[in-house]
Amino acid sequence: MYSSGRLCLTMLLLLAGDAVRPIEARWFAEHSVFDLQAAVVPMPSMAQPGYLQTVTDPVFGTAFTRVTDPGYDMGEGMACSKEYCRHRYSSTHAWNADQSFLLIANGCSGMCFLDGRTYQPLFHRPMDEDCKWHPTNAAVMICVYADRVTLWSPRDDVHSVVYRPTNYTDLQFGPYKGNLSNDGRRLVLRARNASGELVAFPYDIEKRSKFPDLFLGSLPGKNGYCGISASGRFVVCFQTLPTGTETVHVFTEGGREVQVWEEHHRPGHGDMIVDEDGRDVYIGISKANPDKWHVIKRRLDDGKVTDLTPPGYATHASVRNVARPGWVFLSYEGSLAQVADNPGWAPFYQEIVALRTDGSGKVRRIVHTYNSRSDYYSESHASPSPDGSQVIWSSNWGRPGSPVAAYVATITWP
Repeated sequence: MYSSGRLCLTMLLLLAGDAVRPIEARWFAEHSVFDLQAAVVPMPSMAQPGYLQTVTDPVFGTAFTRVTDPGYDMGEGMACSKEYCRHRYSSTHAWNADQSFLLIANGCSGMCFLDGRTYQPLFHRPMDEDCKWHPTNAAVMICVYADRVTLWSPRDDVHSVVYRPTNYTDLQFGPYKGNLSNDGRRLVLRARNASGELVAFPYDIEKRSKFPDLFLGSLPGKNGYCGISASGRFVVCFQTLPTGTETVHVFTEGGREVQVWEEHHRPGHGDMIVDEDGRDVYIGISKANPDKWHVIKRRLDDGKVTDLTPPGYATHASVRNVARPGWVFLSYEGSLAQVADNPGWAPFYQEIVALRTDGSGKVRRIVHTYNSRSDYYSESHASPSPDGSQVIWSSNWGRPGSPVAAYVATITWP
C-alpha cells in the first residue's frame, strides 16, 4: 500500500548573502508542493582540518572534528591505513551505549577504540571477527565467529561464549549489515546447517535459545543478508534476483513469511526502528516507482509505505540514535550542479541532515561533508551516536581517490 498524503517539508533557510540560491521545491506532478521554499546551500571552500582539529561549518555553524589520520600512527599502537581510516557503516553503532567509546573499524588493522567525546586514541584490538556494540550494555560487544557467538569486553579483552552450536557452521552476523534488536537481546545468524544448506535464524542471547531455521535456498535469488527488526519480532532478508532486482522477505521470529517486497530496492541502504505507533519499520532510499530516489518508510507487518522526502541524492539512512527516536540521519551525495538542475528534488548535496520520521518533513541541516564519492570506502555513511548528539561520517575532502578520514559533528538539540 502506498501512502501519498500531503507532506510538509520545513527547511532551515540559511541566508548567507549570495551564497544561498533558493529554489522552489516541488514534488513530481502527483505530489503536493512544499509549504515553504527550500534553499540549495552551496558548499563554500574550506581547508581540510588537521587530525583532532575542531572547526566550524561556515554555513551551518556546526562544530566538527577530524578523528582519524590515514597513513599515520595515532598512538597506542593504532596505525591507520593510508587509503582509509573510518567507522564501519551507517546502520552500525559507532559509539557504545554510554558514548564513552568510539570505534574505528575500517583501515585500522582490527579495531581502534577512541574516547567517545574527545576522540583521543585509547587502545587497539587485532580483531577480524564481526563485533557490534551492545545497544544497552556499554561495556560489551556481541561478536560472531564461524563457530560461536560471544559477549566481548573490548577494554579487558575478555570473551564469554553465549552460543556454540554443534550442528551449524560458518556463522555470520547478517553478514556485514546485521544488527541487534534495540534491547540487545536478539540477533539473526546466517549459517550452514548439518546438511550444508544456507539458513538464517534469530537467536535470543538472554534466554540462550534459537528460533526455527529459515531456509534461504528456497527463496528466489541470492541472499545478501538477514537482520533482526528493532523490536526483535521480525526477520528481514534481502535477496538479489538474477535480473539484479533487490527484493525483501519479511518473516516473524517463528519463521512465518508476512511480506515480500518485489519492487527493486524499495527501500534499501537503510535502517530499522520501532515507529511512533509501536510498529517495526524500515527507512531507506527507494530505487523503484512510484517513489524512486525518495526516502521512504515501510512497515514490516503490512508493507505500507510513507513517503518522507522528494527525490534526491540521499544514499544512506541511519537510526542508530536509539535514545533520541523520531529522527533519521541521511547522507546526501551529489553536486551543486545536480541539485540546481533538479528543482523538484531535495536541495541537499554533500550534506548530512536529520529528518523527522513521522512524515511531517521537518529537517535539521547539520553539516557539509566535503566528500566526493568514488568507491565504497569514500561513501559518507553518516551514523549518529545513541543520543543523537554526535554523528560520524567519512570524507576524502572533495578529492576522489585521496585518503578517506572520519569526522564527527556535534549537534545541539533544543
